[in-house]
Amino acid sequence: MADNARAKRLADLIREVVAEKLHRGIKDPRLGTHVTVTDTRVTGDLREATVFYTVYGDDEERKAAAAGLESAKGVLRTAVGAAAGVKHTPSLSFVADALPENARTIDDLLARAKASDEEVRKASSGADYAAGADPYRKPAEDEQAEDE
Repeated sequence: MADNARAKRLADLIREVVAEKLHRGIKDPRLGTHVTVTDTRVTGDLREATVFYTVYGDDEERKAAAAGLESAKGVLRTAVGAAAGVKHTPSLSFVADALPENARTIDDLLARAKASDEEVRKASSGADYAAGADPYRKPAEDEQAEDE
């Protein structure tokens, strides 16, 4: 079992090597410049690595990029093995990162909340307070009420 610092260093190295190889070394048109490596995680025994990626485009481009990454898995693993110099090169698995979908959902929720706030602001623009402008009792009013 390797220590966490070594696994973290290897994960960072894998992320850099895979990103560089995708950018410059692989000529697959399905990958192109659409694929961005967002994160990499390595298991504690340094045998398996999970590479998280995002693809900017529609669903068809995402599917094509996933197929391109699966076909380039061997070339990428060879590049990682040459750069890492470890006894056993980790096997790579690629997982589409859900970050863009989560960001889109949060943006939609914020837009809906802003529209709701605007409706409340419009509805309350001409309204008066239920108890008048100043609903609090003042000491002078208390004295007048006692005198009566």
